Amino acid sequence: MRILYVASEVFPYSKTGGPPPAGSAGVVIGFDEALARSIEAGADMFLMPSRYEPCGLNQMYSMRYGTVPVVRATGGLDDTVEHYDPATGRGTGFVFHYYEGRALIACLREALETFADGRAWRSIMKNGMSRDFSWARAAEGNARLYRRLLDSASRHVEIP
Repeated sequence: MRILYVASEVFPYSKTGGPPPAGSAGVVIGFDEALARSIEAGADMFLMPSRYEPCGLNQMYSMRYGTVPVVRATGGLDDTVEHYDPATGRGTGFVFHYYEGRALIACLREALETFADGRAWRSIMKNGMSRDFSWARAAEGNARLYRRLLDSASRHVEIP
């Protein structure tokens, strides 16, 4: 499993440009969209243990690329990531509820145990990649809601 490995000219880990030494890390100050997408697409898991997250886009990017999100159940993370259920094969990632280290570690253990089962892991990846987070889908949902509201209002309001 790769937690994170970025190999590019941006990160000359050694003078020869070879692989980074064990235990090393790199830092980029600033934002590079291509690098961000490469990391997102190249990881096996994406960890987002946010205390608060009104929306969150990275978990959706992760799922699109087949990277399995591990998130805390808050805001948009809870709305978009479905906890994997091995009994049914449903789910797009792993979700923990309490903002505490024990809950995070338990969730990571579950994710790592599932990672060891290649068939289950590929199923989670496919589940996430099949999710539709497009604006077209959101607009369809909003249109259905507005129609229901109009239908409900027309049944309850007398029009002279």
